[in-house]
Amino acid sequence: MRKWMLGIWTVYSLTGCTVGTDYQKTDVFSDLKIAQNLHLTGENHQVLRDWYKSFDDNRLNTLVTQALNQNADILSALEKLRQARTISKISKVQYLPTFDVKGGYDYMKASKNIISADTDNFLIGFDADWEIDIWGKGRRTNEQKRAEFQSARYSLQNIKNAIAAEVASTYFTLKTLEEQKRIAQKNLTLQGDILETIRQKYQSGLLAESSYHQASYLYEKTKALIPSFDEQIAIQKNAVAVLIGDLPNVDENEFSDKTNPINKAYHYDTTKLFSLPINIIRTRPDVRAAEESLKAQNAAIGAAVADLYPNVSLSTLFGFEAKNASDLFVKASQTYAYQPSVLAPIFHWGQLQNAVELAREKKAEVYQNYRKTILESTAELANAIVAVQKEYQANRSKRNALSHARRAFDAMRRKYLSGLIEYSTLLESEQDLLTAELDLAVSNGTIYQNLIAFYKATGGGYNSAD
Repeated sequence: MRKWMLGIWTVYSLTGCTVGTDYQKTDVFSDLKIAQNLHLTGENHQVLRDWYKSFDDNRLNTLVTQALNQNADILSALEKLRQARTISKISKVQYLPTFDVKGGYDYMKASKNIISADTDNFLIGFDADWEIDIWGKGRRTNEQKRAEFQSARYSLQNIKNAIAAEVASTYFTLKTLEEQKRIAQKNLTLQGDILETIRQKYQSGLLAESSYHQASYLYEKTKALIPSFDEQIAIQKNAVAVLIGDLPNVDENEFSDKTNPINKAYHYDTTKLFSLPINIIRTRPDVRAAEESLKAQNAAIGAAVADLYPNVSLSTLFGFEAKNASDLFVKASQTYAYQPSVLAPIFHWGQLQNAVELAREKKAEVYQNYRKTILESTAELANAIVAVQKEYQANRSKRNALSHARRAFDAMRRKYLSGLIEYSTLLESEQDLLTAELDLAVSNGTIYQNLIAFYKATGGGYNSAD
């Protein structure tokens, strides 16, 4: 027995060998080069995970919190993470010895044509099997599953980042539409007052028929905007409901507030767009998930290489065996057996070598996906930075344009009421005012949208190591 245990210990001591190459961090592009391309200052300005709270909108905060807890995509990714963790636990013990209790009864009635006696046999004992991980296939497999678990964890973080951004984006799209509807209704009231004045003049024979129809045309055209805005508002409300894991709500006042953030442009210090760590791209959750997939495939190569080497396994049995159940647990009934075996691959028609080559080819594919993820992530952040900067510039011009449009309309209205200009001139000024107000509302909303895209492109605050 001691020799047997010593043999097991000797074999176990040989399991320190791990074939295959350890993963080496691959810098597709250095962090410094990426930061230089993005003109980042390298300051340690971290984006918080609850970045959406910076907009100071309690309704938005509630919606994002609900989505992070109830969104179907997030819950699905969470289940995938749990599966990956369970698979990792299973893999971790795959190459450890297994122990089973074995018991049985065997009875055979002898044939009368054979000189033999009836036999019966009782057996109970402990059975152990061990495929010894000499070449590290088990360790490589464990390494692969751990990396896949980490990839699933980062994928979950990436989905949370995307969902938070989508909720915020949909919310501000909704608020922009509500503001556009308010503007249209306000202009409709104004145009209605003017139309009533023109109708009275037309009925009194003081105004041409064409002016009356022009005023009616503009009024009905503006009025037709309201149902369109209502439709789009309903669509966005339904989209928010799906994102937070709820059924559509037909309550008209669900998102109605006394104040609408789209009334004015959100103030943001654009210098902060560049005050980011130089590794901001490398630490995005989607980039980290892609790198963990690369680690997993590198480990899969080592597992495939291990199959080229001999496989050693050991089976043992210790228990009691007797003809009579009453004699089963006496010392004389003790029995044990052990069966070491070696299986060495000799000729498999290139199957094992091709399996190694296939694993390497898959790693090359995963590497290109990792490289693509870095490129797309960098472009996403670059685009977001430019979009925020340029929209603020456009917003200033649209604000000035609206100011001039209002002054022009007020002046034209006074002139028209004084009889100094034709209605066609006032009509053009009315249309310009409505267009300028709607344009500014869209620009105010676009600033929010572009800032959301910026926060998402930085990783949404999911850049910490935990």
